[in-house]
Amino acid sequence: MTQRKVTDTKPLNSLTLKLKNLNDQVMVITGATSGIGLVTARMAAEKEAKLVLAGTEEDALKTLTDELKNQGTEVVYVVTDVSKKEDVDRLAEETVKEYGGFDTWVNNAAVAIYGHITDVPIEDARQLFEVNYWGTLYGSLAALNHFKDKETAGALINLGSVVGNRTFPIQGTYSSSKFAVHSLTDALRMEAEKDHIPVVVSQIHPARVDTPYGDHAASYIDKAPSHDAMMYPPESVAEAILHVAQNPTRDMFVGGQSKMISLMAAIMPRFTDHFLEKSVYKTNYDESREAGSPKESTLHGNAEELKERGTNSGWHRKGSWMVKAKKHPLLFWLPIIGLFLTIFTLLLPSSYKKKNMHKAKKMMHKKKAKAMVKHPKAAFKAEKAMWKHPKAAMKAEKAMM
Repeated sequence: MTQRKVTDTKPLNSLTLKLKNLNDQVMVITGATSGIGLVTARMAAEKEAKLVLAGTEEDALKTLTDELKNQGTEVVYVVTDVSKKEDVDRLAEETVKEYGGFDTWVNNAAVAIYGHITDVPIEDARQLFEVNYWGTLYGSLAALNHFKDKETAGALINLGSVVGNRTFPIQGTYSSSKFAVHSLTDALRMEAEKDHIPVVVSQIHPARVDTPYGDHAASYIDKAPSHDAMMYPPESVAEAILHVAQNPTRDMFVGGQSKMISLMAAIMPRFTDHFLEKSVYKTNYDESREAGSPKESTLHGNAEELKERGTNSGWHRKGSWMVKAKKHPLLFWLPIIGLFLTIFTLLLPSSYKKKNMHKAKKMMHKKKAKAMVKHPKAAFKAEKAMWKHPKAAMKAEKAMM
């Protein structure tokens, strides 16, 4: 095995690269038969991207492929278990064989576990990492290996999570895998820039999303996993993915909740501990439903249905302002700047008025002093008359100046 020679080359700034429009792209999506992956595939098809869909369930992949073909989309599928490197390598090879290459690779496939770390069997935790971390690594390596030989720039998009920026109790095992993905993505970005590989390495950070995530999770708590608080539609995450595929972006947060908790964790870690200890337990499961066996989960190979949303009972948001702001910064900031200027102009006249009155008084005093030096007798008469006839005296004083 050869060792890399250390060189001190100036790194590439990948955020200045030009990415293709979606209608000129070939996009690979792992975990394409459920939730975020499924919505992303359908929305990318609407934008006329050519698609390669990857997942473990051939029946679901075939149904989805037929659906999109009937709409006029160029699409193929490859049965892929991302926890196996040979499967991921074959996915890249089949894509090159079908389309001659690809422009965007989306590492979306993941599995989940609910339960205290002390209650989760080691073999389950290992299997989760095989999919979530190793699957992302295998996909990333396949993508970088392809992009390093391309003349045009490509996009590598890894799905992170708010729990990859701040650990949540009950989801500690899943959180740990997403922290690993976060670290991996940052490292790959910097190393790819140092090697001048024309690729934009991005990470999406969703908050809670209304997908079958909880329904597919292996649960080691007795109540059914569920989002019982504010959540965002999977369309918002897909919108973020498709934006990043065309516009070089380092990170994209989906939901103010994701950004807020990530900032809280960095600035007030102990306060965030207490906040999550109080809020997470009552909002991560459905009190009215019993949990199924952990074996009845995608972690243990259960089939994924073609479902975009899950059986979540919380507050369903219609979209994410964070995504809209990132996509259209001017449209987002202009109203805020306009509001600020309006408030500023409302406050400004009173301060200006005081300032101008003060200036006017100073000027008047100066003029009065000069007039008294030039016309002392007239000034004395005006001063004397002021006591008897103030209005007439004021007129005389003004005329004198």
